[in-house]
Amino acid sequence: MILIKNVEVYAPEYNGRKDVFISGGKISLIEDEINFENDKIKIIDGSKKKLTPGFIDQHVHITGGGGEGSFKTRAPEITLSKLTKGGITTVVGLLGTDGTTRSVENLVAKAKALKEEGITVFTYTGSYEYPTVTITGSIKKDIAFVDEIIGVKLALSDHRSPNVSNLELQRVASDARVAGMLSGKAGIVVLHMGDGKKGLSKVNEILEGTEIPIKTIRPTHVNRRKELLLEAFDYAKRGGKIDLTCGMRDDLTPGKSIKKAIEENVPRENMTISSDGYGSWSKYDASGNLVKMGVSSVSSLHKEFKSMVNDLDFSIEEALIYITSNVAKGLEIYPRKGCINENSDGDVLLLDEDLNIDTVIANGKIMIENKEVLVYGTYEHI
Repeated sequence: MILIKNVEVYAPEYNGRKDVFISGGKISLIEDEINFENDKIKIIDGSKKKLTPGFIDQHVHITGGGGEGSFKTRAPEITLSKLTKGGITTVVGLLGTDGTTRSVENLVAKAKALKEEGITVFTYTGSYEYPTVTITGSIKKDIAFVDEIIGVKLALSDHRSPNVSNLELQRVASDARVAGMLSGKAGIVVLHMGDGKKGLSKVNEILEGTEIPIKTIRPTHVNRRKELLLEAFDYAKRGGKIDLTCGMRDDLTPGKSIKKAIEENVPRENMTISSDGYGSWSKYDASGNLVKMGVSSVSSLHKEFKSMVNDLDFSIEEALIYITSNVAKGLEIYPRKGCINENSDGDVLLLDEDLNIDTVIANGKIMIENKEVLVYGTYEHI
C-alpha cells in the first residue's frame, strides 16, 4: 500500500494538489487529504513533484527488431528496466520485418515474462508479411484466444512489405474486427507505413468499398514524410486513429507534427505517439542497398514529452494525452489504463520540477524510486 501526499495530479487533466492512495494494485482514493497511520503503508512525499499516468508505448519490438543486414544485426530482447526508466508501465509488443527467424510464440512468451516481472503487456499477432504469421494459424483465433494479443500487424507502402491486394488487406481487417468483437478486445490492424508513393490509398479504397469501421486500421510511422503526414491528417479528420513515431527527422517530430495537425483542425483525440523502441531504423541507397542501420530507444517517448512541453509550448496536460489517455482509449483499455482515477490501475509516475522521471509505480509496485531502479528484470545483472 502506498500513500502519495501533497502531489500535483495530472490525470492527465490538471486536478490540483491531492493525496493519492494505491492499494491492491489499484488507485483506491484521491482526496484533498488522506490520513492513515499504519506501518504497512509506505508514504511518499509528493511535494515539488507531479503525478501522471504511466506512459503507454503501443509500438515496441520487445523481442528485438533488426535482422535486415544479416543475422548479426538482430537486436536483443528488451529488458524490464529499459521500459520502466522510460516511464513505460504498459507496453504493446510486436514483430517487424522478421517473421521468419522470429515468431509470435516468442513474442507472447516475452510478453508473459515482462508481465511476471511487473508491468502490463499486450501484443499484436503478425509481422510485415502476408500470409500473416500467427500462433493458431488464424488471426481470429490468435486475437480471441490468446490473452495478450489484441490485434494484428501488417506492412504497407514499403519495399519490405508483402504488397497485399485490396482484398487481402480487407480480409485481414475484417478478421481483426470480428475477433475483437468476439473477445472484447480492440481488434485492430496496426499498419506499418513505409516510404512508398501510394501511401494510404489502398486503405482509403477498402474503407470506401466496405463496411469496415475506420477505427479498425491504425497507420503508424505516418510522420516519416510530409506527403504521408498530410494523408494521415485527412484520415484522422474522418475519424481514423494515427500514430506518430519518435526519432523522425527534426521537422517531422511527433510534437511538430501535432502542432501542424492542430493548425489543420485534426482532432487531438485521434493522434497518439509511440517509440518504435528496439526496432531497427535503416537507410538504403537509390539501388536499395542497406547503408546504415541502428536501433531505436524506448526513452524517446519521455524525451518527446519533455520537448513538447519545454520547446514547443504544449501544456503538460496536452502533451500527456498522446502517450496516456489517447492510447488507452484507442486500445480499449481506458479507464483501467491511461488516467489517474479511482479504480484505475496503480500505474503512475512522479516527475520532478524539470519533468525528469523520479518514481515509477506499475500495478501498485514501486519499480523506481528517487531515480534509483529497485526492480530489475530476471537476467539484467548477468
